[in-house]
Amino acid sequence: MIRLVATDVDGTLLRSDGTPSPATVSALRQLSVPYVLVTGRPQRWVTQLAADLGCEGAAIVANGALTYDLVTGDVIRALTIPAADARACALAIRASLADTLFAVERLSDPPFASEPGYPSVHPDPQAPLLALDELTSGPVLKLLCRSGSVAEAEHLFDVARTACAGHPVEFTHSSGTIGLLEIAAAGVDKAAALAAYAQRLGIAAEDVLAFGDGFNDVPLIAWAGHGVAVANAHPAVLDVADEVTASNDDDGVAQILTRLSTMTRKLTG
Repeated sequence: MIRLVATDVDGTLLRSDGTPSPATVSALRQLSVPYVLVTGRPQRWVTQLAADLGCEGAAIVANGALTYDLVTGDVIRALTIPAADARACALAIRASLADTLFAVERLSDPPFASEPGYPSVHPDPQAPLLALDELTSGPVLKLLCRSGSVAEAEHLFDVARTACAGHPVEFTHSSGTIGLLEIAAAGVDKAAALAAYAQRLGIAAEDVLAFGDGFNDVPLIAWAGHGVAVANAHPAVLDVADEVTASNDDDGVAQILTRLSTMTRKLTG
């Protein structure tokens, strides 16, 4: 019996236009078990979405670096990169790839800051522009790296992992086609954060249903008792999934959740 549902957001729960389909919203609201959003997105991009979806438990954001209560906003679990480690990692990457630019997600206010010229996908005119030393003057939830000369995240991933061998950080990315590298503290990934949250609820891995599409979802899908990849998922996700559903644009998550709700009603009715 599934006791907890966990789902990635972009490319999985949401359609390619960034919106949930009516079928997905309906399927989520018919669930008789709690569900948690597990995403690379920062907290500031999740709270309103969770409210629109009717998710009232917790959200796991920044690829597992932060778990927080959606009702109270209280931090449940946070793992940050110490300032010195974040700075050393950034400098090591820049020594290998001179045109890299960095940004940070952090618990302190303001939650996002970047170096001048950092190409943010969703520019925030209020976000401070800081030199690298200032940017990494305190602990960070996530260090973001982009390069003008490396177009694909998977290439940037390889360069950075080699440059930072031995550094206490984890590397991942959400897409192989957008040159954005995401760096977190050692031991941080979606699976570790979900395991900690499930343990808090007294739920074992075998009782968790999880959905994902991106490279950063591989640990999540592998850890869950039943891991489901949407049809548009990264090949590494498809390789570890227990099941493949329809794509995010064809209500893949909703199809599985509707099946789950139907089975639950039969078992309890």
